[in-house]
Amino acid sequence: MSHGVELEPGRGPAPPDNAIVAAATALLDRLNRALLLLSMIALVLTAIVLTYSVVSRYFFHAPTDWQDEASVFMLVGVTFFCTAFVQSHRGHIGIEAVAPLLPRGVNAARLLFVDLMSAAFCAFFSWKSWTLFHEAWVDGQTTSSTFAPPLWIPYSMMAAGMTLLTLQIVLQTLAHMTNKSPNKPTTERAA
Repeated sequence: MSHGVELEPGRGPAPPDNAIVAAATALLDRLNRALLLLSMIALVLTAIVLTYSVVSRYFFHAPTDWQDEASVFMLVGVTFFCTAFVQSHRGHIGIEAVAPLLPRGVNAARLLFVDLMSAAFCAFFSWKSWTLFHEAWVDGQTTSSTFAPPLWIPYSMMAAGMTLLTLQIVLQTLAHMTNKSPNKPTTERAA
């Protein structure tokens, strides 16, 4: 949990004790880092597209009809492709009002319960996102604008991002359950 501006990037969690979970976590970490880089590029491109749109419209009186969808689609990708990376560092907002009041064992059970419920919710969200993607693909759904890009594009990014987030939570939960040392950094997290 961050309490201010951090000048150095976090080290991330310690590798899990279980070799299979550690290998899957390392593979997912590489994928998350690649998606993070892609998302950074998409965010800069979004800023360029929106700036171009404003300049084109106000200075050259040449409005564009594609910038809104392009920007929204890229922002959807940025949002969902970064969720697993943020989860790998336990960077999502967590409320810790109850944690200091609970005994260590009860708090550990609470954290495990939260991880299991989070994984279940994200798995359901992933499944629904994949069904939206499938419907948009099969039915050829597009946006209602004159540009009319296909809706399977943002739905696929949403589905893939949520699937990676679900996998990240499941791997972290497995690491928590299989780690031999109860004081490893993977067990200390916000919920």
